[in-house]
Amino acid sequence: MSTATDMKVAVLLPDSPLFEGRATAMTAVAQNGSFGILPNHVDFITALVPSVMTLELIEGAEAIFGIDEGILIKIEDCVTVAVLRAVRGSDLETLQTEVQTRFIEMDDEERQARSAFSRLEADVVRRFAELRKPQL
Repeated sequence: MSTATDMKVAVLLPDSPLFEGRATAMTAVAQNGSFGILPNHVDFITALVPSVMTLELIEGAEAIFGIDEGILIKIEDCVTVAVLRAVRGSDLETLQTEVQTRFIEMDDEERQARSAFSRLEADVVRRFAELRKPQL
């Protein structure tokens, strides 16, 4: 049995790490409710829902994250959280503002990307249709 006093935590976004550090405790929210993790917690994996995740860092400070859906994997003294979108805040008030601002920006960017992809797809279909026309 492990007797670790802290755990290595990584919060990963699709394109980059958001946080990597050591923590003495963690709270998060899964589909069946909120839970806490301490360094010697049993290994497990769970799906996370959009919520607030907190870390008690080894320096005594608290790290607060607004996260979108994702997955948490805890193996020995390592916790990896992979999320679609997340922001780090200094307190709950600023975190709410940051989440609203950043997630709305991301939604707009995703909407623009989907629109561009749809136009590209329509152009490809149109060009294939032109290729099928009989040559006179």
